[in-house]
Amino acid sequence: MRYLLTLILCLSACLPVVAASAEKPNVLFIAVDDLRPELGCYGVAYAPTPNIDRLAKSGLTFTNHFVQVPTCGASRYALLTGRSPASSGALGNNAMYGGGSALSQEVLAGAQSMPEMFRRHGYRTTQVGKISHTADGKVFAYDGKGDGRDEVPHAWDEFATPLGPWGRGWGIFFAYANGLHREDGGGHKALMEFVAEKDEDLPDGMMADAVVKMLERWEGAKEIRYGNPEPEPFFLGLGFFKPHLPFVATKADWQAVADLEIPPPPHPDKPDSPYWHGSGEFFKYDFPFDKKQRPLSKEKVLECRRAYLACVRYTDRQIGKVLDALEETGFAESTIVVLWGDHGWNLGDSAMWAKHAPFERAVRSPLIIRAPGIGKHGVQSAALVETLDVYPTLVDLCGIGGKVKPQFPLDGVSLRPVLEDPQATVKGAALSYWRDAISVRTADYRMVWSKKRGIDGVELYDTSTGFDPVKNLAGDHPQVIERLRGYLPSGMH
Repeated sequence: MRYLLTLILCLSACLPVVAASAEKPNVLFIAVDDLRPELGCYGVAYAPTPNIDRLAKSGLTFTNHFVQVPTCGASRYALLTGRSPASSGALGNNAMYGGGSALSQEVLAGAQSMPEMFRRHGYRTTQVGKISHTADGKVFAYDGKGDGRDEVPHAWDEFATPLGPWGRGWGIFFAYANGLHREDGGGHKALMEFVAEKDEDLPDGMMADAVVKMLERWEGAKEIRYGNPEPEPFFLGLGFFKPHLPFVATKADWQAVADLEIPPPPHPDKPDSPYWHGSGEFFKYDFPFDKKQRPLSKEKVLECRRAYLACVRYTDRQIGKVLDALEETGFAESTIVVLWGDHGWNLGDSAMWAKHAPFERAVRSPLIIRAPGIGKHGVQSAALVETLDVYPTLVDLCGIGGKVKPQFPLDGVSLRPVLEDPQATVKGAALSYWRDAISVRTADYRMVWSKKRGIDGVELYDTSTGFDPVKNLAGDHPQVIERLRGYLPSGMH
């Protein structure tokens, strides 16, 4: 018996060592810029989104997901750091690298970001496209000036965004066909352009193609990925640009939606609120029609809404290519897939275009999580959840966090209970921040509160208008206001 035990121990010592990380799931995190929950899986019948809908059928769709800030950089800061603006003060697009919220260029004891957390727990981290704020993770201004440092320090092993004929930086983000872009000095500012023939004639198509080839390469050398004799799990961040302005997709995408029957915005009138804005980001572009008369006519509104949907259709197809590659390479069964929209978007709702407001359309966005082997798939949850919850959820699902902790406490919670039981709840309210306003969203109400404006300036909306700012109900429900104020962070009452 002693001889047998010794033999077993010797044989065990001679076997290849399988790192604990090799048993952990991969993560594919897909960020889509300016994506509204106007998708088939959210009950929108006319939405041209068969591939996102396919992902939803194999995962859980969160119908009440809210971002922390309705602008790209600050929303992504909350995602990547897991920190609320109440903790970080991060409200601007330069949150990662400017002001008091900037991430340190030094390696700290704890991880400053979600991808750094995964990297320091044995994951190979790769960024393709817009995951933080800049188009490829390097700090350059719109005009190309800057030092090119990592926007999220120590987070990514590999930056793999294809730049194509647009060159580095923001050119790929504001791209038109044939290598032109909004910031190239040529005065290219068309609101919409649909002349490209192939998906790969535009940046998002190039990125999808690059990721497909990447997965195929990894599948062909699973045991020696990245030159490491031990298999490493991957954390792949893939950030698509469209449907962000300008509205650019292929000719076929526009032809598919040009005559599509779609409804106008349900509440197109300007609200009586100091948080309404004049849609400067939108109207800076050159329109294919006269834009001087505002609000736009119903016909012009519908044309712009169709242009947005053409871009959604284009991006959906790129997502489909990546999902196909996951299946074909055999990674699907071992890969958690998250699809996340960085904020919502007004499409003529409340006579507004774009985000930048503390209202429902601007802060509600899609969130779909497919976690193999956990919970029921193809279902929805109405639980209130926040972007802050993504980081702790992935840490929980992947079983990391023992060796290195986050540098700052995470302000969100794991959504595992909801993944396991879609009827579960993890919080009573979701909070969003915009300038001096805090928006508190419960199942039945949205309160917009400003400490500066006080009780006389509070706004309250409910389910009767889909939480759109149609009529301020604050005067009718003082008890609701008092209850919702209980969710405000300390010192912000």
